[in-house]
Amino acid sequence: MLDVSWRRNLWILWIATTIDGVAFSEVIPFLSLYVEQLGNYSKGELSILSGMVYAASFFVVFFTAPIWGRFADKHGRKRMVLQTSLGSAITLALMAFVGNAWELIGLRTLQGFFAGVIPNATALVATETPKEHAGYAMGIITTGYVGGMLVGPIIGGFLAHAVTIRVSFIITGLLLFGSFVLSATMVKEHFHPSKKNKKESLFDIHFLKDFPNPRVVIWLMISTVIVQIGLFSIYPIISLLVKQLMHNRGPITIVAGIIASLPGIAMFMTSSTLGKISDHYGANKVLILGYLFTVAFYVPQTFITSLVLLGVFRFLVGISNAAVYPIIQTMLTKVSPTGSTGLAFSMNQSAQALGAVLGSMMGSEVASYFGYSSAFMLSAILQGINLILILKFVPELRWNAHNILNSHD
Repeated sequence: MLDVSWRRNLWILWIATTIDGVAFSEVIPFLSLYVEQLGNYSKGELSILSGMVYAASFFVVFFTAPIWGRFADKHGRKRMVLQTSLGSAITLALMAFVGNAWELIGLRTLQGFFAGVIPNATALVATETPKEHAGYAMGIITTGYVGGMLVGPIIGGFLAHAVTIRVSFIITGLLLFGSFVLSATMVKEHFHPSKKNKKESLFDIHFLKDFPNPRVVIWLMISTVIVQIGLFSIYPIISLLVKQLMHNRGPITIVAGIIASLPGIAMFMTSSTLGKISDHYGANKVLILGYLFTVAFYVPQTFITSLVLLGVFRFLVGISNAAVYPIIQTMLTKVSPTGSTGLAFSMNQSAQALGAVLGSMMGSEVASYFGYSSAFMLSAILQGINLILILKFVPELRWNAHNILNSHD
């Protein structure tokens, strides 16, 4: 039975995760512009409200990611995929009808509550696929959500330009509903909860008790938070900055979508190469250089007055991020016991969400006082602090450290 259904599961869930990735990332080019349409706001008010809109969904994800992970282990991954895809479809479609920024913030909060399609679809594929095909299946499902995240801002920019921002929300909601119907009718799960999962609480606070080196895990989480702060401090202002550089003329949402996608495209193109380099020369060395280059590429963006140069440096930031994000994931895998890998990555998802909340709010606050470009300098300073903290408190990750990432079973 397993052999009959796993390929169908894989491709249906590939469609679902691609659509979900697009839905969550396509709003980046125009969300701030949508807020601007919902009221008469000063430049400072617009920056702060945009930050709140971006932060709202991630604020909820920070709390719900570990809980939903445990819930899926107890009740089944397909159930979580269906709940979250249907909830996301309804929430996205309703955003087309908001009358003010606070209603949009409320729906973005609800969207965060339903953020669970990608991790649960990935877990379902992992558990339903025969072991001899696991590598192939995980590679395919990863291209789904990564590809969706990459092309989402570009699709969102074109949709907003072609059919208005409000209509683009309705189209996205319909696509998500289509993926819900496909998953409900065609995905098969052979779920049998373990006795251990039945007894475990969804709110167990002793989540690091099985980790042999919790200090390293905690600092990797802190580093993830700071990296996300740097990344998301830019998102609330990127479309507003593009609009400013284009003097409020031309296809602003399309250009903003392309600019917003460039770091992700660069990461996608270079992460595997940097991963091979880290295997050869040491993950700690690649990580340190990643932080240094991130700082070096953020600083010039503070002074940029050209869209072309902004695009170039956003692409370069993506390359430096490829030396940070995947390396942290690799380190986290290797310092986590096999039985707690899922928990480790749900905690990492929470850390990313916390960084997204703090980054959105900090970036918009700084931009409201010092202008849009100041968010880039904030990001550069934070990544410099990140590097200093890692070098000071995690000697295992210093340049000359050896044998730092042994696997734990």
